[in-house]
Order: sequence, then structure tokens, then C-alpha cells
Amino acid sequence: MSQVTGTPRGESEIPSEGEGEGAGGLSRRRFLGYLIAGPTVLAGAQLLAAEPARASIPTVQAIDAYDLSDLLNDAALATSGSISVGVNSDGTVSFALPRAEVGQGITTAVAMTIADEIGISVDKVHITLADARPELIWNQLTGGSNSMHSIFMPVRVAAATARGQLTHTAAEALGHPASSLTVHDGVITAPDGSSATFGELTRRGAVSKSRVVRPQLRSLSLVGTAQPRIDAHEIVTGAKPFTMDMHVPGALPTMLCRPPTINGTALSVANMAAVKAMPGITDVAIIPHTSFVPGGVAVRGQTFGQCIDAIDALQVTWGPGSVDGKSDGDVLNDLAGSELPLTPALGPTLEQVFTFHFRPGDPLETNCAIANVTGTSAEIWSSLKVPISFQQQVATNLGLPPSAVTVHVTQGGGSFGRHLFSDAAYEAAAVSQRLGKPVKLMWHRTDNFRQGRVHPMATSRVRVTYAGSNVLAFDQRHTSVATDFTHGLGEVVTSMLASAPLGNLGFAESIFTLTQNVPYNFGLVTQLLNEIYQYDTFNTSSVRNIYSPDVVTATELMVDQTAKAMGQDPYQFRRSFIRDTRLAAVLDKVAQVGNWGRSMAAGTAQGIAVHSEYKSAAAFLVEIDCTPATVNRKVVEGYTGPRVTKVVCAVDVGLPINPMGLEAQMIGGASDGIAQVLSYSLHLTNGHFAEGSWDQAFYTRQWNTPLDFEVIVMPATTGVPGGAGELGVASSMAAVACAYARATGTLPTSFPINHNAPLAFTPYPTVPPVPNPPTHGIV
Repeated sequence: MSQVTGTPRGESEIPSEGEGEGAGGLSRRRFLGYLIAGPTVLAGAQLLAAEPARASIPTVQAIDAYDLSDLLNDAALATSGSISVGVNSDGTVSFALPRAEVGQGITTAVAMTIADEIGISVDKVHITLADARPELIWNQLTGGSNSMHSIFMPVRVAAATARGQLTHTAAEALGHPASSLTVHDGVITAPDGSSATFGELTRRGAVSKSRVVRPQLRSLSLVGTAQPRIDAHEIVTGAKPFTMDMHVPGALPTMLCRPPTINGTALSVANMAAVKAMPGITDVAIIPHTSFVPGGVAVRGQTFGQCIDAIDALQVTWGPGSVDGKSDGDVLNDLAGSELPLTPALGPTLEQVFTFHFRPGDPLETNCAIANVTGTSAEIWSSLKVPISFQQQVATNLGLPPSAVTVHVTQGGGSFGRHLFSDAAYEAAAVSQRLGKPVKLMWHRTDNFRQGRVHPMATSRVRVTYAGSNVLAFDQRHTSVATDFTHGLGEVVTSMLASAPLGNLGFAESIFTLTQNVPYNFGLVTQLLNEIYQYDTFNTSSVRNIYSPDVVTATELMVDQTAKAMGQDPYQFRRSFIRDTRLAAVLDKVAQVGNWGRSMAAGTAQGIAVHSEYKSAAAFLVEIDCTPATVNRKVVEGYTGPRVTKVVCAVDVGLPINPMGLEAQMIGGASDGIAQVLSYSLHLTNGHFAEGSWDQAFYTRQWNTPLDFEVIVMPATTGVPGGAGELGVASSMAAVACAYARATGTLPTSFPINHNAPLAFTPYPTVPPVPNPPTHGIV
């Protein structure tokens, strides 16, 4: 296959793959053994006629016994009985969900679960987002793709309890034993045909905390069927309320003029009076930068347009930022000097270092919050994934008791981990207190890119030791700018622990250990993390899937290289060493459905990868077009590059609640994976990020995404749902990287592959921080 014109820096040459690799010579099957519990037969993988690789040393990792999902479940367990399902007098059912809905569809999945368990149609289940409930402690944290995994059984039990109360009341009213009654579509019917509706029974006081029944779970029939989102109509008609749609009397648009470098501080304003006199402007004030408040110069006005005009006019003297003078190269040098040593090699090795640049963690909705702070109370609205921690900390910030602070969790327009941090809400509270007025605070899109939370830059060194047809050891040393975990487990105590000296590093090491794994029997496996910089030097966060996209991409690229060194087909090699039956099943499925090994034109290729996390398993097969005609096409000004033309995904989440929602999650995850391999990043330049928009950061665009996308949701393999929100990112990213390597004959080692090319855009100025408005629709 021909090589892409203009190989980007940060790539090493490897021989080109032949067309249609793995298409022939499929003549026999073999068995694979070794899982933690002992030998397990895994049949069904066709292998090459050549002598296959085989694992002689089974791999055991700590994560096999206990992972992040277990930790989050255990943390939530103590208060899981504190949630309840309410039945209303009109026969509808209500539930205040102690998790954040940010577009992942958990309100629909929870509504389906409740409807199925209690015996009512989905359209009669109303889900709201619970206000901060401190009594739940660690049970109001939305993260780690854990929401449905942790809340599924408690929700079922709550719904079954309500159904039991209704049934016992119906038994009294209808004069029949409760065991003889049937429940369907909100009606309880006796053998003689007499019946009572949920509404009628509720008016009799059926559902009450004083009525104790033993909940009896029933067989589910709605769970596992495809259902549209319960809020789909509101979304497409624009009726769905987000934070900025809330009406709070007196709350006016508010924005901040932000520093030219990361974490700079406003020292003074030369023309504050003149700006305050501008049309519509009511207030101008300096807001100091603190551990919780990004800060800058706040401007409050009648419209956001007037706020932007005022920001453009401000003459601010800025203090230094936290990384002034630093650029990408400086951080890379620091990472290289902080890498942990590898274990001694036991034989022939393959070794490579992969670089992953800063990239945004920016959802569709910019950071925003509404706050009304008085001398004795505070009320705040925002999309928050850790509302308990926020309520407790913001009360301290404001000098109020937590009981005087009401925190409303609103629908979020995306998150990608961003709402684990409550920057806008802390800021809104500080501004409202400083001005003595309610504010409707919003970040500009460029604020998000320049001063928002980002995925940290990292390197991953991988060394594979092998002998003959066996892999003896797999070493990975992941070195990263610190990921900020000061949100803790969602309340103030663990947040304070994470903020203590070395506390954040301890959280990072724990999260890394509880999420990262090598899914193959590769003998002695070691995966170690080292993080550099104090957590507040850069504004980082647990961007979607945290460490896994980078770690898995480096791993799977080296799996391909090891297969090549052993003369094996990449799919067959994985199948020979894979150590989990569920992963083997999804791998086989994408290979079958995606027609792995088919003959393809020069400059195009397939890639395949797997990943397990959140009690779930996913495999992706992708096809990519890296021909010069595609790479060099001009669609708009800027970077175009290769195009992923086909994606096949197989996903096993244990018990799938809503296959339609799962399909959407996998498509969204693959969009992230494609972007992070090909184009999506931030350039650190002299203490600030050059990018100021999605256009400049080059997120996946329509002309780079596949028209052919198939998601196979595997049948239930367990009795509870695993996580899905972040699951599709790592293996899709890895599959795209592997496809790129095979299509070009060039092993990519720096991501995204276009990062080291000259900037394909003209950066916005840093002063003023808000760019000029669009002209004729063009920025």
C-alpha cells in the first residue's frame, strides 16, 4: 500500500501491510486457555495455517478482583435505601434521580426500569434531577460510567416496594389475596375482573413510608428493548430547559473577562467606571482567582451581547499565570524526565513511546450557572455531577451553613467529565455575593478552550518481551500531567483528602490501578502511572474515559506490532491471547460482521481493537482511507486529513437496558476516538492554549466520519447493567490508530497525527479574550 503524502512528525516507519492481509489460509480452529479462575474453553476463532502464537503464562491483574465500578458501588451502597419511587394521585410515577443527566440518556434508562418493575407505561414515569442531598454522602456522584450500574438494583427495589404497597392496598379494597392480583399498565386486577388504578390506590394512601412490605422483584420485559428518549420531543423542539433557560427573578446575564494566560489574576482595571457606564451594564467587579473560583473581571448587563462589548472594552492589568512561558515542548521534556523505569527485559523486545497532546474536554453547553446569594442564604442552579461536595464547599466559601445553601441540579448539554468540576457554579456564587445581586453566569466558548478543563498531556512507553510464539512480559509506563481529582468521591471529606499534599497523586494512582488492564495473557504485566505538576498548574479533569483512550491506544498498537513480529494476523493474534470470554465474543463478532481481512485498495486498511471496563466489553473494527486524494482534499480552510469510512462495534454491557441508547453512546464514543487519533488537540503556546473554538481544535467533522456505522448490542450476559457512557472511546481510538498504521505503513506515535503540523488556523487574540462576533455566519 502507498504511504500518505507528508508523513507527520512523531511517526516511525514500519513496512507496509500487504493488501487483504489475513484473507486466506483459514483452515483450523484451536483452543485458548487461562483465565484467573482456571482454564476455560473458548472456541470459534478461525486461525491462520501458520503456527499460531500461544500464551504459556497466564496474566493476573489486581483489577480482575476489584475495579473502579466496585469501589463506586461500595461507596453508594450505604445510602442506596434512601431513594424512593413516588406514585401520584393521577396515577403517574415520579422519581428524583440522584445523578446528573448530561445527554447520556440515564433518565430514559431509569424510567424504563421503574416502568418495567412497577407495572406502568414509560410515558407515565416522570424523572426529575434531585437537588443536592447531603444525606446520600457518596451516592450522588455521576462519573465512571457507573450511574446505571450502581442505581439499577436500588431503583428496582424502590419500584418493587411501591408496587407491593399498591398491591396490598388493592387486596384490602378488592377483597382478594395480594398473591392473586395482577399488575399491568397502572391497573391492579383481581381474578373476578374487579380492579383499581394506581391513582385510586394512591388516594387511599397506598404508597407511604409507614406501610412496610417486602419487595418482590419481578421478571422484566421492557428492559432490553429499544426505546426512544423520554425527552426526545422536548429536545428536538427546543423546549427542553437547560441552566440558561431557568427564570430566576432579577438574575441578569453575567460574564467574565479572563486572563491571557492560564490561571492569571486580575490586578486592576484602568477604566472600570467607563465600562460600567456602557449601555445595559449594571456592574463591573474584580473576582480573585482561588482554588475554587477561576476568576477575572465580572461584567453584569441586560444582555450577553452587552457583556461581551464591555469585556472587549476593559483595560485590565493581569498578574502572571501558573504556566507562563511554557509550551508543548517544555511539558514533553518534563514528562520524559519523570518516566518510571521499566522492568529488566527477559528476551527479545519491541519498544515504543507514544505521545498524547493536551485536548479539550468541552461539551456542547458552555460552563454556566445561576446564583442568588444573600446575606443569609444561597440558591444555585447548574449541571453538577458532585452536587453534595459543591454544596458543602460553596457554603464554606460564602460563610454560610450548608443548610442555608440550596443546590438545584439542572439538565446538562453534555459533560465528558467536565461537570465533575463546578467552576461556573463556584464562580456564579462568588460573583453574586460580591455584587449582592442574582446572576446568570455563562462562559464564552473561547473561555472554555483557553481556561477550561482539559485532558492532560501524557506519554506512554510500552515494551513487549517475547520468545518464539509466547509473550513473556508487557510493561507500560504512563507519564502524565496531573489529572485533577479534587472532586473526591462527591463529598467534601474525600475532596479535602484529594486536595491535601500528595492526596491528588494518591487518587490518581488508585483510579489508574482500578481502571487500566491488559486484556491478554501476556505473562508478567505491569502498568504504572507517574503524574507531574501540582494539580492546579493546569486545569485538568477526568475527560471522558480518563486514562483509557491513551493507554489502550498505545497497548493495541503494540499488540499489532507484536503480532507482526510473530508473523500473525492482528485479529487471530488477539484471539489467541485474549483472556476474557466476553471480550472474545465481541472481538469475534466485529471480525465476522466487519469482514475482517477482506481485500482493500492501497492506502486503505482495517484496524481492530478491544477494551473492557465498567463491567462491560467493547470491540471496534474500523476502515480508514489514507489515500492522497482523501488526505489532501480541500473541504474548508484548515486540516482535512484521512477519513474513517466504516465502523463496526460490538458491545456487551451485561444487561442492556436500552439498546437504542447504547447505540448512540457507541457512536458518540467513536466520534471522540476518531478525533483524538486524527485531529483533535490543543497547542500550549507561551502559557496559553492557541485554540479558541471547536473549529480550531478540529473535532471530528462530517467529512471525516463514517457513513457506514453498525453497532451490535450483545445479548444479556449478566443480570445487571455495566457502564456504557465512556466505554466506546478507548477501543475506537485504538482501532483507528491501528487502521492508520496499516494503511500508511507508518506507526503513529504522536496523537493526534496532525498536531505537529503548522497551525491550520489563525489564533484569536488573548486580549480581549472574547473574539469578534461572526460576520455573515463565518467566524
